[in-house]
Amino acid sequence: MIELAEMIAQLRGELAAAMAAARDAEDAGGDTLRFELGPVQLEAEFTVQRSEAADGRIRFWVVEAGASGQRAAGTTHRVSLSLTPRVGDSDQSPWVSGDRSERER
Repeated sequence: MIELAEMIAQLRGELAAAMAAARDAEDAGGDTLRFELGPVQLEAEFTVQRSEAADGRIRFWVVEAGASGQRAAGTTHRVSLSLTPRVGDSDQSPWVSGDRSERER
């Protein structure tokens, strides 16, 4: 399982890589096809855990596919997030490339 915050951070990294691929393709004079990134719908099943430490922190752990034993115990929850990516502090929507990144080849 991973924390919900880590999953969102990984998503942010993937979107940043797609934005970089769009810039690189355009700078190289290659494929100029790009897509404006709209709202990102993210759905995950998670468990909630309260820390036994003095701070009593609550953590949200994303359940991996196939972890159905926890579902039977009734400890999983489902959350849907709608994330609207923006570039920096602006209201500008990011552009992503239609090309695969080098990591995907």
